[in-house]
Amino acid sequence: MKRHEFLRGLHKASANRNYLEIGVNDGRSLTFSRVPSIAIDPAFKVVSEIRCDVHLAKATSDDFFARENPLQHLKGGRHPLRNIVRNRSPFGYWKDVTLDLSFIDGMHLFEYALRDFINVEKYSDWASVIVFDDMLPRNVDEAARDRHTNAWTGDVYKVIEVLNRYRPDLVTVLVDTEPTGQLVVFGADPTNTVLKDKYDEIIAEYVVPDPQKVPESVLERTTAIKPEALIEAAFWKPLVNARNRGSKRDRSWEHLRAEPAAAQQRGLNAMT
Repeated sequence: MKRHEFLRGLHKASANRNYLEIGVNDGRSLTFSRVPSIAIDPAFKVVSEIRCDVHLAKATSDDFFARENPLQHLKGGRHPLRNIVRNRSPFGYWKDVTLDLSFIDGMHLFEYALRDFINVEKYSDWASVIVFDDMLPRNVDEAARDRHTNAWTGDVYKVIEVLNRYRPDLVTVLVDTEPTGQLVVFGADPTNTVLKDKYDEIIAEYVVPDPQKVPESVLERTTAIKPEALIEAAFWKPLVNARNRGSKRDRSWEHLRAEPAAAQQRGLNAMT
């Protein structure tokens, strides 16, 4: 399954009420959205037909999230930190916004991808779905920080290790899509500041000169599951129902938290 086909499947499975995309390029991934959307890219060149209510932000993601009210285009949804993260409407009152589905496909350097996640998580919650693109380079050359190949993932694959190491509370699922894989993250916590607090420490360790030492598990995709296994998993319906009810992260999350991991194991078993 190609990455865009998988993303289209996620739109359907997650029944998202809004969508945020970092890295628009020609707009192909944006064509799947039918809900209020925000798409961020400093140099987008959209040539595809877009069929959603979208705010195209011609800006870097860092600059976009530095705005006073970056998600003002989105309507509806609820945010668990309604007294902290709020969205002022044009009519002068405050309205909560939570991102249901986010796609991170911006600058292909580790530090940018990590900052994008930190920023997106501020506006997400436990039922949000956050997707990283280009997480499974096929060789060391594709994973170089200094691009010298036609196909290029950069070193964003390092996000996998960092999230597993610093944020074990998250559920991370690697997906074996063509051509260069994706990572789906569940369980966002906007109150968690570990990545922000440890950012300088993480960058000092993980941003290193080429050539990059790419783990064999990444190159061989040994822990990545078939995309069909995730899209067809049983946890989506209860996850969407709980999200739409505005349920907080409670005991029900522990059950839902286990489901993506179970889907991952089923997918891995099917590949062996």
